[in-house]
Amino acid sequence: MEQLSMRNVAEAKNKQAKLKLASKNIWAFRAFYMMLLPGVIYYILFRYVPMYGVIIAFKDFNLLEGIVSSPWADPWYKHFQIFFNSPYFVQLMVNTSLISFYKLIFGMIPPIMMALMLNECRVRWLKTLIQTLTYMPHFLSWVIIYGILISLFSQSSGLFNRWIQESGGTSIGFMTSLDYFRSILVGSEIWKDLGWGAIIYLASMTAIDPTLYEAARVDGAGRLRMIWHITLPGIRNVIILLFILKLGHIMDAGFDQIYILYNIQVYQVADILDTWVFRTGLQQLNFSLGAAVGLFKSAIGLVLVLGANHLSKKWGDGIW
Repeated sequence: MEQLSMRNVAEAKNKQAKLKLASKNIWAFRAFYMMLLPGVIYYILFRYVPMYGVIIAFKDFNLLEGIVSSPWADPWYKHFQIFFNSPYFVQLMVNTSLISFYKLIFGMIPPIMMALMLNECRVRWLKTLIQTLTYMPHFLSWVIIYGILISLFSQSSGLFNRWIQESGGTSIGFMTSLDYFRSILVGSEIWKDLGWGAIIYLASMTAIDPTLYEAARVDGAGRLRMIWHITLPGIRNVIILLFILKLGHIMDAGFDQIYILYNIQVYQVADILDTWVFRTGLQQLNFSLGAAVGLFKSAIGLVLVLGANHLSKKWGDGIW
């Protein structure tokens, strides 16, 4: 009994010492915590507090009655069942998955290639010019990009169709074609975010020890060898991190872009979960159904992130 009491006393003293040390550290770095505070408040107010509203996915929500007073759905999975039994369920899942998969796979490589080329460029003004030109589209809204795409791909007055007609061909409705629309979606997003992704990889390349390159040069390695054996392994953690983060949003597919670019003629290949929820859940005031689909998307994203992080740990890298 005496040993147990002595052990409890020692544990209590250790806890007090840790609390004192933590309080001292917080006070010592109070300026950093103050800078962190606005971000914490933002996430609490706009990310965590709204989670309370997810319960409407299990209720027959009525605007006049409110979240609390609205009756519970019978059965509780009623709105999930409506979505799963919808004739559009398979089409929506296929479109969302394919578009997100194309963006994930084809959108990862170009920024890495651009960052590698900029990192190897020794002409400073050329590097700055290319970096600026590729980064500028990131600040453009999808409304402006829609205007650019129309001027390029319009069937009646688009630049590409003018070239086709002048060459003796027949104009193509790129923006209304089931064969070309997904390619336009993926290509426009790659073009828009190319510079932004390259900057992230360039920043990670600056953390690579320059003595590794010097040792490689002494051993007679060329630029391609150094890229393969030093640069790419040096940014592997960043590549895996961005891949996992994008994988968590694989069920989003880009609502802003698709909602602005698509039309009724390409619903078959472009209608995704978010656009369907917008039409069915918001425009028809079926908020419970929209919340159920959103919760379904979040669950899939969570599973994918956890699975990807688990697999990445086998290579020694992970988010946590």
